[in-house]
Amino acid sequence: MIENQVSLTAIMTAYLRAYHAMNDAPKIFDDFLADRLIPEERRALIEQGFSRALQMNVPESNVACADQKANTLPSLLQAMGLPNVLSRSRYTEDNLEQAVTQGVKQYVILGAGLDTFAFRRPDLLRQIQVFEVDHPATQAFKRNRLAELAWDIPSNLHFVPVDFTKERLADALKGTSYDLQTKSFFSWLGVTMYLTRNEVFATLRSIADIAPAGSVVIFDYFVPEEAAHLKEMQENLRKIGEPIKTSFDPSALAVELESLGLRLRENLSPSDIQERYFQGRMDGYHANEHVRFAMAVVE
Repeated sequence: MIENQVSLTAIMTAYLRAYHAMNDAPKIFDDFLADRLIPEERRALIEQGFSRALQMNVPESNVACADQKANTLPSLLQAMGLPNVLSRSRYTEDNLEQAVTQGVKQYVILGAGLDTFAFRRPDLLRQIQVFEVDHPATQAFKRNRLAELAWDIPSNLHFVPVDFTKERLADALKGTSYDLQTKSFFSWLGVTMYLTRNEVFATLRSIADIAPAGSVVIFDYFVPEEAAHLKEMQENLRKIGEPIKTSFDPSALAVELESLGLRLRENLSPSDIQERYFQGRMDGYHANEHVRFAMAVVE
């Protein structure tokens, strides 16, 4: 991302979660607070962009224009990554709930963006300490928005500004109330693809170094693909200063993680994700064929 600029993908991710919460049924992931975190001017810019994209696909002279626009919106949201955003969040929080019952006391959200967990899940918040780790510019944007909304910050929510390209996660957390002896759960969603391979491995190694055995990390990642539409998405992300840098071979991931002190517990394929979260849906949403979800455990 561009230095000192809030992550545009973080804002778009919140918008997609908000859209789903307000418009879709059944819910894959109900982020009923996401809408409030998006400033009105940012929402207007996103919706203007959607409107332009739909108009490009639907000629004004077409008498069925309105109906066709409605029919193309799900495909546009699919292309923007809505299903991936929802399913990875659902997968993470489902596993977090289970981990809390097994003794996890700390939840570290890497690349937190405009995440609402600490305000949306008081049931789990009472049982854990939450650490939101993100780029300083994006975290400042969120904290300013929370202040504008006059939301009370829970005492067990901790903000940790980190630039993953310059700082080690372990060093950043050691300067907080993070307990090195307490079993922890890490989520790292929508980030690995924007870092170099070395930066991804450095962060995963930090997790293995600072978290006790049995701690869990969940992350999503891109798989290598040369499809034309993926190239187009990569070009669009490059234009906004957030280019795709890294993908991983699913067949080699277990060995790579083992060298970092992590054991791969689950490596969900697109078909696995489709079966869990999208089976039988009538809105056309489906799993992204280029994205996988990984869950690893500290050895």
